[in-house]
Amino acid sequence: MSSNNNRRRVGLALGGGVARGPAHIGVLAVLEREGIPIDCVAGTSAGALIGAAYCAGLEVPQLCELARQSGWRTVIRLIWPRQGLVSFGKMEPWVESLVGAVDIRDLSIPFAAVAADLARGEVVALRRGRLATAVRASCSVPGLVAPVEIEGRLLCDGGVLDNLPVKAVRDMGADYVIGVDLFAPDCGRRWGPLGMGVAAVESLIRRAGGGVDCADCLITPDIAGTSYFQFSKSAEFIALGEAAAEKMIPTIRAELGIGDWGLSDVPSAIVQSPISNP
Repeated sequence: MSSNNNRRRVGLALGGGVARGPAHIGVLAVLEREGIPIDCVAGTSAGALIGAAYCAGLEVPQLCELARQSGWRTVIRLIWPRQGLVSFGKMEPWVESLVGAVDIRDLSIPFAAVAADLARGEVVALRRGRLATAVRASCSVPGLVAPVEIEGRLLCDGGVLDNLPVKAVRDMGADYVIGVDLFAPDCGRRWGPLGMGVAAVESLIRRAGGGVDCADCLITPDIAGTSYFQFSKSAEFIALGEAAAEKMIPTIRAELGIGDWGLSDVPSAIVQSPISNP
């Protein structure tokens, strides 16, 4: 399927990665600067949060500030351990304070938040309904965070079944999918058996859904061995995302047939800017 101006439709798949999520902001900054159009976005877990904010109209500087200010206290509250040790209930009002109480269908760029229905063993791409609730579901790590009920399903972190949601982006009509992978594993030799076990889990999550193998362009920041839990490192992760995206720009331009131009030089009929005010 091609867009009305006879170019290939470009989709962006943003993978999970917990506190590594700000690396997605660096990638978005480079794609935007280099005039790469983005027609649709799907995100899993941290990728769902960043993707939702971007598709709702937050600009890159706003996303950087969001990353700088956010942390575990922003989203977590303790609960009685029935289906999880903590709840991400605080996440919904926080997201709505940023982008408003919007339906996914009303975003300026088509978006899907990818979650997992463990009872059925199914991937669920949420493309309608309350945006903040969909993002919360996509981020809710099973066993730790209480799941979220949406339309009769108990949904949890999409990374369990589809950590890099390339298929969801193709289902939205993308001809060319750029995937951003934040789960590059580290062999962990310095930690002995524990490190090897963690590396195995990382590889399982990274391969869940097969997105790393079927993206047309895979951007993998040099992030292996960095923390999944230190939100204070957001500036470092953004820079790593920028560096990885810059390396892939020549490939993306060549495969999309886009010349060596900046955003200001792209004809308005070709690029649909992803930035608008919420």
